[in-house]
Amino acid sequence: MVDRWVMDHQRDSWRKQAKASGYRARSAFKLKQIQERHNLVVSGDRVLDVGCHPGGWAQVAVELVGSEGQVVGVDLLPCVPVEGAELLVGDITDPFAQKAVLESFDAPAIDVVVSDISPNITGKWDIDQAVSLMLVAEVYDFSLPILKKGGHFVTKIFQGVGVEEMIDLVKPHFQKVKRFSPMASRNSSSEVYLVCKHHMPKKGPDWKIRPAFEQALMERKGGPEPDVDIEPAKSTFSVRSRRTPPE
Repeated sequence: MVDRWVMDHQRDSWRKQAKASGYRARSAFKLKQIQERHNLVVSGDRVLDVGCHPGGWAQVAVELVGSEGQVVGVDLLPCVPVEGAELLVGDITDPFAQKAVLESFDAPAIDVVVSDISPNITGKWDIDQAVSLMLVAEVYDFSLPILKKGGHFVTKIFQGVGVEEMIDLVKPHFQKVKRFSPMASRNSSSEVYLVCKHHMPKKGPDWKIRPAFEQALMERKGGPEPDVDIEPAKSTFSVRSRRTPPE
């Protein structure tokens, strides 16, 4: 099966087209197709690319924003430099990496967030899919306060448990939220992209996505799991055998 996957990968037309076009990965065409359909990025925009390795989305973003725009990418893995973009190494959920991202932009607000981020895959689908959605929630919580009013956000998600809850939580922050599957995605993949357009900033203590998402999942399961580590409480109650009166 591994050999077959390698052969299919080598035959993949999008991979060949990416190589011929100078893009680093087939995923570049995913962003191009998202852009063609939804028109998220315009010339002069400031774009944050989350999960930027190996740099294909950054290449496309630089083309779209032109010389007047700005592209900042961040990933745990280092990327070969992309001309016209600043690519940082760090964990987007880490405060130090977040500070570096904020300091890299030349303005307090950004126009577009594009995220192709994925967790380290364990091979256990239910775990990987759940971790992926939590990671997406974290990216929203970092990005929404710096995304300008009317700005756009697109992120990869994997279909499964929790997706509908995530969409319901994101909808109040944007005028339009739609799922989109680019042609460049593999047929066997369960990935889909959540395209969120026209940001409407929310105020108040309840705007964060992750805490609300965790609560929604807990309610879906029917409440919190019992804590198996709780020590049993001592009690003076004891069961006594019933005495039978003598005849």
